[in-house]
Amino acid sequence: MDGEKPISGLKLALKTSLVSGMTLLSRILGLVRDIVFARFFGAGLVMDAFLVAQRIPNMLRRFFAEGAFSAGFVPVMARYKERHDHGDARDYVDAMAGTFGVVLFVVTLLGVIGAPLLVVIVAPGFIGDGGDFDLAALMLRFTFPYLFFVSLTAFAGGVLNTYGRFAVPAFTPVILNVVLIAAAVWAAPLLEQPIMALAYAISVAGVIQLLFQLPFLAKIHALPRPRWRPRHDGVRRAFRIMVPAIFGSSVAQINVLLSGIIASLLPVGSISYLYYSDRLMEFPLGLFGIALATVTLPYLSRLWASDERSQFSATLDWSMRIAVLIAVPAAIGLIVLAAPLVITLFYGGEFDARSVEMTVLALQAYAVGLVGFSFVKVLAPAFFAREDTRTPVRIAIGALIVNLVLGSSSAWYLTANGYAGPHAALAGATSIAAVLNAVLLYRGLRRAGIVRHGPGWTAMLVRVLVASGTMIGVLWALHRASAWWIDAALGERVVWLALSVGAGAGAYFAALLALGMRPAQFRVRHD
Repeated sequence: MDGEKPISGLKLALKTSLVSGMTLLSRILGLVRDIVFARFFGAGLVMDAFLVAQRIPNMLRRFFAEGAFSAGFVPVMARYKERHDHGDARDYVDAMAGTFGVVLFVVTLLGVIGAPLLVVIVAPGFIGDGGDFDLAALMLRFTFPYLFFVSLTAFAGGVLNTYGRFAVPAFTPVILNVVLIAAAVWAAPLLEQPIMALAYAISVAGVIQLLFQLPFLAKIHALPRPRWRPRHDGVRRAFRIMVPAIFGSSVAQINVLLSGIIASLLPVGSISYLYYSDRLMEFPLGLFGIALATVTLPYLSRLWASDERSQFSATLDWSMRIAVLIAVPAAIGLIVLAAPLVITLFYGGEFDARSVEMTVLALQAYAVGLVGFSFVKVLAPAFFAREDTRTPVRIAIGALIVNLVLGSSSAWYLTANGYAGPHAALAGATSIAAVLNAVLLYRGLRRAGIVRHGPGWTAMLVRVLVASGTMIGVLWALHRASAWWIDAALGERVVWLALSVGAGAGAYFAALLALGMRPAQFRVRHD
């Protein structure tokens, strides 16, 4: 394996920008994928069944392929790269590939065999004569192998990232979206059960993602020769780190699991409504999260390791200011423009007016929590940078309990009393739990003396509120009823939506400037 020379700050910035650009491309294609799903499959029984079949391997992917695996594999890989010779590093990669691969194969085999049981656990509301249970179980047998391939893809990406090849792993998720779009548009019409094309496509995409990375591994002489060696010192070290990381990431996944269980007990389409609305809410949140990770997270870790406490607090204070500046108008925009967004992007084909109405309710409920979601992204890394993983996990567990109690009780109440849209109660509960999570994280950092606000916070909050009010006024002046959006041609919808978004954003930032806010006020202060 070839060594890497230290890179300059400019090169690091260019690499980071490239990764962010790849991630943005993946997000855009993900949105296009969801538009295609809505037009071709709508928000009914078959889409609910597919989303359940997709959710199960996706949940396990979070355990095996993302945070937990990276937390265990990458630090050990970096140690071998820096402190051992070429042979030792290659030996570790081979042992990890073989051992991890066998574990994944066993889990995947059990998942395929036990698909009906997994559907019973994750979506008990599917049991009955509706046909969604059998369809979900059948699709799960084809989607579950994705776990095997995407986890090995994450393994390959971890090696590439360790050696400074960031662009390839960042581009790889684009492949999944492209394959799913192609399957929905071209393969689905050829099948007796069109939705099955998506189930086949998920595993096919997993194979392509893995094969795509292999030539790049070979280029850096890191193509693994898998060996079953669970007693290898590096493998044991990596798995010891992975176990607590899996526990930490499981909190969020249990939250998703419980919400899905409740949604499966609600009227047909509820799972789909929540999926489409969550995807719209995640778009700005995901891009915002990328910016935060790029700018602040590595910096916070270095500052704490260097014992620069005042600069650590100043950077955290800066991050919170940016969160307020961006998340508040984004949340308002999603609430006010929920119907135009859903109609412009999803309405048509199998996605009817009823689907629009139900998805809008869920999107507005999710948008209420956007500020909370954003602050969790800002505040939680301040704990991780200080090597405190227990506090965020404890707080997340408390938020999960609140989410479960509020979501289940409010959804039951709305259903029992004949109200429309009980699924929106689940989205609302998730938002409330996110705000609670953010508040408790903030309180913990405040009590520890980590959060120390600089001057100008009150003035900034007043300006943001006044500017947001100005934006609401502009959006309201451009308001059109949902019936107008449904009746309008697609081109007319796109133009009017772009005009609304541009005018609203322009009014917001123009008001901030008029109120005396300047970019210089958002520089990190130095004590």
